[in-house]
Amino acid sequence: MIKLIDLIKTDDMDRTKIKFHKNEGDVNRQAYDMLLDEPDTWLRMNQWREDNNNHNLDSCKYLIGMAQYYPYGKDYYIFGGLYKVDEKHSEDFTCEGYKLEKVKDYEEYEKRLIVRISNPTKLALSYLRWYNNAQKDLEMEVYELAPSTKTLNFTGYQNVSLLHKDLVRIVSNDEPTYKQALSNVKGVYVITDIHTGKLYIGSASGNSNGIWQRWSCYANNIDPTGGDKEFSKIFGEDESYIKKYFKYSILEIFDTKTKEEDILARESYWKKVFETRQFGYNDN
Repeated sequence: MIKLIDLIKTDDMDRTKIKFHKNEGDVNRQAYDMLLDEPDTWLRMNQWREDNNNHNLDSCKYLIGMAQYYPYGKDYYIFGGLYKVDEKHSEDFTCEGYKLEKVKDYEEYEKRLIVRISNPTKLALSYLRWYNNAQKDLEMEVYELAPSTKTLNFTGYQNVSLLHKDLVRIVSNDEPTYKQALSNVKGVYVITDIHTGKLYIGSASGNSNGIWQRWSCYANNIDPTGGDKEFSKIFGEDESYIKKYFKYSILEIFDTKTKEEDILARESYWKKVFETRQFGYNDN
């Protein structure tokens, strides 16, 4: 087992703290999403000052920021940076009371290094801890060092249910496990409008790169409609709507040798099952 403390060190270990972020004060705003997409928010989360153990860096020289890596589970955290804490800080509470300066020594590990906490019950007591004590109490072990920025791992066709932001992240990063899996199958999928509950049934029935190619069209930031008429109307009225409310899931997969007409027949079947022509977004 490789301990985190053996990999990331500072010149003052006794004055180094580590903070485990789950979300940004809202269960729907995951900390890792902030680390990936909103660096200013991520920095503010680490700068926050309160008069309690979870937000107090008064006697701290260094801070290690960790974000819960939710695709793996609640006990996994990904390295979000090492910061030097300015000794001067605001005397006010419930604000960004600390000035943090990024330490470049370990930048190469950011958004790549994942640790597993073997003793999670003790983490519930305090999410900000002295680094030496945290290693001892939580038994942090290095679980993975990804070759590039960690997005989401493919865990099975039956588990695919991606918010639009996650689909864009996967496609834009050419996430290898997803790209390989979705390129090797044709399929029928459903797009859910999580705001209204309306559904759209679609299919990837062509012979080139399967579901991956079809969904890459939806991940296009300039035009995320995939060429669908109803989606184009929505996008024309509010360009942010699809990005906020659409979710992509797989209903059925097929071998790449499956005939197009067979897949289209299954697409039609699912449209009837969910009545998406009458109550959803399908217009044919």
